[in-house]
Amino acid sequence: MQQFQIDNFENSVSQLEKIINTNKQKLENLLSLPNKTYDNFIIPYQLLNETLEEFITPVFHLDSVENSDLTQQIYSQCLPILSAYSTQLGQNEQLFQAIKDIKNSYSHQLNQQQNKVLDNEIRDFILSGCGKTKDEKQQLEDINLQLSELSKDFSQNLLDATNAWEMICNKEDVQELPKSDKQSAEFIDPNGETKYKFTLQMPSYISYITYGNNRKKREEIYKAYSTRASENEDIIEQILHLKHKKANILGFENYAEYSLATKMAKTQQDVLEFLDQLATASKQKAIKELQEVEQLALKLDNLKKLESFDLAYYSEKLKKEQYDIDQEYYKPYFEQDSVVNGLFEFLNQFFNIQFTKIDEKAWNDKVKVFHISQNNQFIGKIFLDLEARETKRGGAWMHNWHTKYNLPTQKQTPSAFIICNFQPSTTKQKSLLRHSDVITLFHEMGHALHHLLTTVDQPFVSGINGVAWDTVEFPSQFLEYFAYEKEVLKIFAKHYQTKKVLDDDAIDKLIKAKNFQTALATIRQVEFAIFDFKLYQKPRNKQEVQDLLNQIRQKYAVIIPPEYNKFQNGFSHIFAGGYSAGYYSYKWAEVLSADAFYLFKEKGIFNKSLATKYKELILGKGGSEDMNKLYFQFASREPSVESLLKIDNIIS
Repeated sequence: MQQFQIDNFENSVSQLEKIINTNKQKLENLLSLPNKTYDNFIIPYQLLNETLEEFITPVFHLDSVENSDLTQQIYSQCLPILSAYSTQLGQNEQLFQAIKDIKNSYSHQLNQQQNKVLDNEIRDFILSGCGKTKDEKQQLEDINLQLSELSKDFSQNLLDATNAWEMICNKEDVQELPKSDKQSAEFIDPNGETKYKFTLQMPSYISYITYGNNRKKREEIYKAYSTRASENEDIIEQILHLKHKKANILGFENYAEYSLATKMAKTQQDVLEFLDQLATASKQKAIKELQEVEQLALKLDNLKKLESFDLAYYSEKLKKEQYDIDQEYYKPYFEQDSVVNGLFEFLNQFFNIQFTKIDEKAWNDKVKVFHISQNNQFIGKIFLDLEARETKRGGAWMHNWHTKYNLPTQKQTPSAFIICNFQPSTTKQKSLLRHSDVITLFHEMGHALHHLLTTVDQPFVSGINGVAWDTVEFPSQFLEYFAYEKEVLKIFAKHYQTKKVLDDDAIDKLIKAKNFQTALATIRQVEFAIFDFKLYQKPRNKQEVQDLLNQIRQKYAVIIPPEYNKFQNGFSHIFAGGYSAGYYSYKWAEVLSADAFYLFKEKGIFNKSLATKYKELILGKGGSEDMNKLYFQFASREPSVESLLKIDNIIS
């Protein structure tokens, strides 16, 4: 399998143009075939797409993980070329007709995977503008290009704003910070004094907002974080206008309706009713959870009005009081390498797969590369880039690179990247994780396994390809639950110095604390999801965007942020990612994941037959069948919203 190296990166634009021109010529040759079949037309057509994806993925990936002036320049130059090609391909009437003809002539001879490829393609050609006038197609091409550039600008603005800010603290400002967090922030200033630097990168921000004892400093870092990239409000306005226009051209009422064309949810009303149901079920408990924090803040510091920048600080104190959870105690037990190796061991026991570290250079020295095997057979490769750095976009994500396929002409094994932003390791300090970091790693590994353990032969529906967007979070959220299981934690929760396994009492506290403020978390996610979905129901100017967010907060939120909070300007999921009118997917898929996990709680965490069934049906089938159908085959029942509410202890 190809190693991660981009020869002559500065020439990526010309290489991209060459691949696209070659693809265009090959497509012309395919379209000239007198008798088109699945084997002589659809298979090589899929491989054209794979060739392009395998080239452009690392080019764009590099801009996210090793951002520089050069990567930004290459990204910006590649975007319009790729956007124009994708739009033209998606509007190719001759290609569309060829695929429809193959479907009409051969569907009865084709298998499930092959028919799903054709069905998805026909749907996507319609969504790309096939059947529209020449003028409408040109408008769609222009819109797609503008949206690509706006999305890139949104993300870059956020990264630049994150890296441009820092806060310097004295010793008295960091009295309550965990030792490892202090060590990460510590530096000697020009006067020889020990100071502490905090940034808006996630590990640093979380550290101070959670443990910073100086309230003014907490607000300072909170305000900086929640007002990042103010220029993005103009980009949001443009994105909303363009996506609404695109949806209208394609015959949809709005972009929210357009978004549902590729999801399991059927109507806009279904989505909003689902979210309202979760909010209604959670609101009263969320109010009680907030009141507990307010009472503690009043008792400890005579704080009469709790603000958003106080919530994490006093919640952490409340958590410690209720469950005696001391994160500083736990972090030495979650040393990064130990957690990674333990996760691999758990997956070996659960899915019978093995991970073997290989000596292979990637884009950064901190990246670790592993081969995955099953029954002594190589089945895939995974890259782990887990530590925060200034050149890396914030957050955590999985990105697929190579797709698994097994075709008459050729076959390929899959590969994927897992990117996180955990505390960096240094020559003096190991990378010690919070339990929340462990959960993040399990989450992203769930995504990766969905791509890597596929048994599908057709690339367009292999792995995560072709999976409905509102079910794509199911395998990731499902795997999260195991990060709270005692049998799993004991595999890797070992003190990095003494090698002592985390004791039962400490694990029990973690498990009991799992449902700490789950109602508050649910309300927060629902607020984001409703905002996202309603936002894309009509175009809005920047003031209307803020007004909508304020209205939703008034109805659903239990703590209202300060007026200066401009959360939307950093909401990259829906403006620079794939979640436009789809953020509800996290909760939609969480119903599936909670319901599935209940089966394992009933039948045993390491139940081999159930794990095999999950692996073969949910992970193995990729996007070749609808998840609702696959889930019923797996569980022999429909998923229940009550499972999620119960597992979060919102209802009993």
